[in-house]
Amino acid sequence: MKKITVPDIVKMKRIGTKIPVLTAYSHAISRILDSAGIPLLLVGDSVGMVEGGYSDTLKVTVDEIIYHTRSVVKGRRLALVVADMPFMSYHVSIEAARENAGRMVKEGGAEAVKLEGGVKMADTIRAIADIDIPVMGHIGLTPQSIHRMGGYRVQGRVDREVEGLVRDAKAVEEAGAFAVVIEGIPADVAGRITDDLSIPTIGIGAGPHCDGQVLVIHDMLGLSGDIKPSFVKQYIDLNGLISAAVKDYICDVGEGAFPGEEHVFK
Repeated sequence: MKKITVPDIVKMKRIGTKIPVLTAYSHAISRILDSAGIPLLLVGDSVGMVEGGYSDTLKVTVDEIIYHTRSVVKGRRLALVVADMPFMSYHVSIEAARENAGRMVKEGGAEAVKLEGGVKMADTIRAIADIDIPVMGHIGLTPQSIHRMGGYRVQGRVDREVEGLVRDAKAVEEAGAFAVVIEGIPADVAGRITDDLSIPTIGIGAGPHCDGQVLVIHDMLGLSGDIKPSFVKQYIDLNGLISAAVKDYICDVGEGAFPGEEHVFK
């Protein structure tokens, strides 16, 4: 097995190999996902919600993303690691965007960065790509834009929005992004965009026609509590398993069954 690189991800679209992507925020989870064969790990700003308990992603800082990226990089051997650029880390100026992207690579160890926006962010994508930092785009339902969108609303249900999404996707590609996340849009629209682009599309809540899929690790492992997005397939209920294990531990300690003889130093 060899280390996965940006050209490898691009090639997967060309040869018709689907691209499975998961988020990761820690050394332990990164190690497990990498050893299982995930080719791309995304250190998403979703960390603020699933690990930090924030109500949205807007409060996440560059330093927080760098810390979690560093942890993920230490846990993986082969997977490509992409770090999310948080809200306001690339909006103020091209110079700030380049500096923050550079910090994620230099301090965090990321091999690429992801940022939200299409036509409006094309110059920023181009500027970061021009200093040889690979960029993944993100269009459709962009969580950093929830106030403008009025919440987490599916995009592309009317013709005007569809044409806007198509323009955003082409702008991201033409600006030099190596891939683009497409979130929260109808499957047929995602399929149209995927067919139009030469770069891979990674869907989340965008149907089966994308070149790859990404899920938040907490969602697919059943660690998100009562939050269960309709587009998520939960593969295991770790919440239930962990809860049962903790209850057994509480019982063992209370009854004096733990520690036993096998757990005691002689």
